[in-house]
Amino acid sequence: MSQEAAFQALVELAELSRSHAKALPAQVNASPRWSGIGFSLLNHRFVVPLGQIAEMLEIPPSTRLPGVQPWVVGLANVRGRLLPLFDMAQFLGGQASAQRKQHRVLVIDSNNYYSGLIVDQAYGMQHFTSERYSEEASDIPEVVQSLVQGAYTDAVGNTWAVINIPSLLQDPRFANAAVG
Repeated sequence: MSQEAAFQALVELAELSRSHAKALPAQVNASPRWSGIGFSLLNHRFVVPLGQIAEMLEIPPSTRLPGVQPWVVGLANVRGRLLPLFDMAQFLGGQASAQRKQHRVLVIDSNNYYSGLIVDQAYGMQHFTSERYSEEASDIPEVVQSLVQGAYTDAVGNTWAVINIPSLLQDPRFANAAVG
């Protein structure tokens, strides 16, 4: 077979492939998606932006600290780092649910803060489309309002208030855990 005949055979093969190829899927204008870590606290559903939580843990053993607010659970050793644990329900003036087995720790590790926030239950990653966002979060306890930055509604109709962790870290009550 000559070079010209081989080339012609390749051209015919390419044309045959193109004629039997399936079309590309149609592009659909998808709504932008937002993802966060969902949890419950004080019988309400909340979600934290994905980048604001480093990890999620079961509550590790901890050592109680003297001279701190009652909502400071203590210090835990997590992979060689001391993690202060804070009971968020108690910090916000309520009580954690009795289902202690479901309690989880959301770990913050940013801007010189390494802290564990104990919540009633964690639901893992939650995904929402932008049209399900509202700047107002209804039925949220007054004590949490300063930390909330809007809300999403899921496909079932549940409202998930968005908690802004930097707002929590700047709260003077949270920053000063010492009694006195």
